[in-house]
Amino acid sequence: MIELQVFQIIKYIFSTIAGIAFIALFFVAAGYGRFNSKKWGPQMDNRLGWVVMESVSPIVFLILFLAGDRTGNTVAIVFLLIWELHYVQRAFIYPLLIRSSKTIPITIVAMGMTFNLVNSYLQGRYLFALSGPYPLSWLTDIRFISGSIIFISGYIINLRSDYILRNLRKPGDTGYYIPYGGMFRFVTSPNYLGEIMEWTGWALLTWSVIGLIFTFWTMANLIPRAITYHKWYHKNFPDYPKNRKAIIPFIL
Repeated sequence: MIELQVFQIIKYIFSTIAGIAFIALFFVAAGYGRFNSKKWGPQMDNRLGWVVMESVSPIVFLILFLAGDRTGNTVAIVFLLIWELHYVQRAFIYPLLIRSSKTIPITIVAMGMTFNLVNSYLQGRYLFALSGPYPLSWLTDIRFISGSIIFISGYIINLRSDYILRNLRKPGDTGYYIPYGGMFRFVTSPNYLGEIMEWTGWALLTWSVIGLIFTFWTMANLIPRAITYHKWYHKNFPDYPKNRKAIIPFIL
């Protein structure tokens, strides 16, 4: 089957790039948010950039579901709903809640779109066509139940952390402040911790190598950035809480 061979090649290349990105991001901070600069090239509206970049995932995943042979499979429908729960919020709700009028490099948007396209293809095509169909009993399997609990817990942490960050500033304010409350009591980047938890849960609830690759990518992208943020806060705020870790409570 030619598609399966191509799928495997893309999977291995995708995993290799994740490893390279993990190392590179310890030396170069991705140029968005507070690390944005002119060296990343032309800019576009931040809100629009997020919509363009993240909307790829819910759209492609839905298309692959409809194009696959699992549209009547209950477990496949549940996978679709879980995926869309995250990405509809990330692509269409989160950008509307952004209060600042900052910009984002078009190169970052393009890279995000490319990642989301490849990742959504790998996840969706595997779950809705290339894997064996999941039986209805999978919904009562301990792997699905525990993975779903981890996913939802991460989702809640993610939303709560974004809410706290959004409300640090008053309208028109562009300064930076120390966030408090929620999981900020333990780590500098609980929003990133929540995201890692979500896709760790996804890997478990789908019990798939392809889900694990997504978890690896999420960690490769967010752990270096969380550490960079952690160092930035300590450098810019002498009174920054000393007991906070960067992203994993009590550990890292």
